[in-house]
Amino acid sequence: MTDDPLLSVRDLQKHYPVRSGLLRRVSGHVKAVDGVSFDVRAGEAFGLVGESGCGKSTTASALLGLEAPTGGEVRFDGRAVSSLDGDELERFRRRAQIVFQDPNSAFDPRLTVGESVAEPLAIHGLSDPERRREVAVDALERVGLSRADADRYPRQFSGGQKQRVALARALVLNPDLLVVDEPVSALDVSVQAEILSLLEDLRTELGLAVVLISHDLSVVREVCDRVGVMYLGEIVERGPVDAIFGDPQHPYTGALLSSIPEPDPRARDDAVELTGDVPDPADPPAGCSFHPRCPSVIPPEAFEFADGRFRAVHDLRLGAADGTVEPGEFNDPSAVRAEFGLPEELSDPDAERVIGEAIQSLVAGDVDAAAAQLGEAFGSVCEREDPALEPTDAGHPAACLRRGESAELSERPSAKSE
Repeated sequence: MTDDPLLSVRDLQKHYPVRSGLLRRVSGHVKAVDGVSFDVRAGEAFGLVGESGCGKSTTASALLGLEAPTGGEVRFDGRAVSSLDGDELERFRRRAQIVFQDPNSAFDPRLTVGESVAEPLAIHGLSDPERRREVAVDALERVGLSRADADRYPRQFSGGQKQRVALARALVLNPDLLVVDEPVSALDVSVQAEILSLLEDLRTELGLAVVLISHDLSVVREVCDRVGVMYLGEIVERGPVDAIFGDPQHPYTGALLSSIPEPDPRARDDAVELTGDVPDPADPPAGCSFHPRCPSVIPPEAFEFADGRFRAVHDLRLGAADGTVEPGEFNDPSAVRAEFGLPEELSDPDAERVIGEAIQSLVAGDVDAAAAQLGEAFGSVCEREDPALEPTDAGHPAACLRRGESAELSERPSAKSE
């Protein structure tokens, strides 16, 4: 790999307008991608990982010019993609290819597989049909299919075979960059391993730069050299795969790692269950976008909490503030504590006094009073400050106010354990 990146993405943004009212005026924006930056060198595989809806696929479309970015810059081989036109734009499209997520909808059912694979060659000026067929057959054989498969139709192939055909079509122009969007999410586990192995072999053989989009960190671990972890349109941690797996610095990364299946579930003692739902990208939370779900949200300095306890307090506070807790929902303080995983008594007497008063307000049906009591006492710095993606003691950057601390996460404790 060379030192200069083949693909350089800086502060990439893609915002979609939200229109409302009779005149359909713009009333807000969905920030699908909001300031993403990374580099990919020739021969390197870079993974973008995160939950569905975090902006991974939109990032892929924007960096290839399939969607016009709202802001930021994408440079390919030193040139800004937005400045390319004519022959230069056509050359870029030959050198940068994409494999889409669903192989079942990626092909025209009226064309044979050989015709589909050869179609990019016709688009880019190869007029000889016999030569197109030979190149297409060669691409199919390169991905493990046969010459005879060129005359078959997509409906005659399994999901894994269709994904191989999709790879052949992407490789038929000999690209330098391959963007692969969830290549194995729709496949059986055994077929997944075959496709990932094939992708790794092709990258090594052809010297491809690869951007792999996935919601599964275990897939990224198999193929990628480096990884960027996305949450709500932003990269919250970025670094070498070994460093991310060995010493995650963001709680969201730790949660994703803990979700990787283990052969023996009884051997796992670090499972993390995130609370709440993914926020609406049209109305992201203030401060750190992950704080409504973060198991390691930072408590206020005025109180002391045992490990994991402040998360339960924070859930109660958010529930009272956003209307999740309704007036009259609880008629017993112990029911409130059980619902939010709070112990019968917190170890900090000052914190327990505030919690006790807020719970009494909830039982009395005064949710607004409870929200005010909890909000005044238990505000977190995570709600006020938006962390930048900055270096940590582990040597790779993360966007977390707990900089320099590993994402050591544990299961949310039960109310009986304190």
